[in-house]
Amino acid sequence: EIDFQRLTRHTFVSSSCGLCGKASIESVRNHFPAIRSSVRVQAETLLALPETLRGAQTTFARTGGLHAAGLFDLDGNLLVLREDVGRHNAVDKVLGRGFLDGRLPFDRHILVVSGRASFEIMQKALAGRLPIIVAVSAPSSLAVEFAQASRQTLVGFVREGRMNIYSGNR
Repeated sequence: EIDFQRLTRHTFVSSSCGLCGKASIESVRNHFPAIRSSVRVQAETLLALPETLRGAQTTFARTGGLHAAGLFDLDGNLLVLREDVGRHNAVDKVLGRGFLDGRLPFDRHILVVSGRASFEIMQKALAGRLPIIVAVSAPSSLAVEFAQASRQTLVGFVREGRMNIYSGNR
């Protein structure tokens, strides 16, 4: 006889839409305090990051079907790039590689994502102590709120010589 109650898993699952994220914000805050950083980056450096990321995406160049995340230094040099079908997976791979390479904390680095910046990506960036997150596309409203509360600089729609700054590290 099977006791299905004993077989249930009690986990928090997110569809990455951001709505479920509000329930876990307090938990994240308890583990990872807001960023305290005085790093600054030139606008020209930020504007060049997506093109540098795209130029290093070898699999995307062949398939056209992958997202990318990249870890950059404050001068705009690409340190780690990973591609994946999922944006979140690409970020996990970059943070993991950076950890294995001994780069933690990432307090003098920039995370660049090839798509949208979601709340979950901002959480991961906060856990890695990343002060600056750049997205080629738009951030979700919850990502903006989280970045502001976490004192992270969040820049979106970085393309064609333009960008929107949604949250500044002050």
